[in-house]
Amino acid sequence: MSERWKYQLKTGIFWGLFMIIFMTIINWREKPIMTEVTLPKFYVKLAIYLIVGIFGLGYFNWKALKKQEDKKE
Repeated sequence: MSERWKYQLKTGIFWGLFMIIFMTIINWREKPIMTEVTLPKFYVKLAIYLIVGIFGLGYFNWKALKKQEDKKE
């Protein structure tokens, strides 16, 4: 696996999990956490956050990282 994909997976999964946990905590007063986790909507949101995190955020962060490395050289 290339370094780019390792980086994208690492940052994307972290961001996706962070966002779903954060959003669940924010909605905690409206719905109990166990109720939220058992709904199919929760897993759809989780998948969307992970996909956007890996392919979107991970890719743009990788490009920014490479741009910074090129400037240093």
